Amino acid sequence: MKTKKISWLAFLLMVSVLARADTAAVESELDAYWASVAAYLAVGDYEGVVSAYHPEAVLVSERLDTSYPISRALKRWKPGIDATAAGEATSFVEFRITQRLFSETTSHERGIFHFRSGPAGAKAGDEDFDEDYVHFEGLLLKDGEWQMVMEYQKNQATQAEWEAAEQVQPAADHAAPAITSP
Repeated sequence: MKTKKISWLAFLLMVSVLARADTAAVESELDAYWASVAAYLAVGDYEGVVSAYHPEAVLVSERLDTSYPISRALKRWKPGIDATAAGEATSFVEFRITQRLFSETTSHERGIFHFRSGPAGAKAGDEDFDEDYVHFEGLLLKDGEWQMVMEYQKNQATQAEWEAAEQVQPAADHAAPAITSP
């Protein structure tokens, strides 16, 4: 009987370790997704930005009081992305994900993004740049690669909120699930 109990506990421990490894892998993939979006914008890779969204994705904007297909937003964003690619402009985006609810193939991300854009070159001053902090939520699906299906740009955030926002901790920093014997 004691051997069965030890075997059962060893099995539960192994499952817990594997689940934690899977969690870390998914969170690492999601972190890489956001890093790629930032990289695409920084270099002006329009096709890369497009690839970050599901073809049927939707943009919801509280500030514009509207919702519409991401394809329409991408057309609106294209001139700025192309100007960055041509070296005529600079774009920067950074994300702070403050809440992440996920499975192996779905994720709901909540946080703040900081977007800054303006002219390229040494003569451009801070006053030449547009800067925005926005509360947002993203709904992502994974079918091979992660893609956003809904980008919900909520209300304006302040720089103080940005600075206070704490990034979600990687899975490795989460406490291991409790193991209880039957």
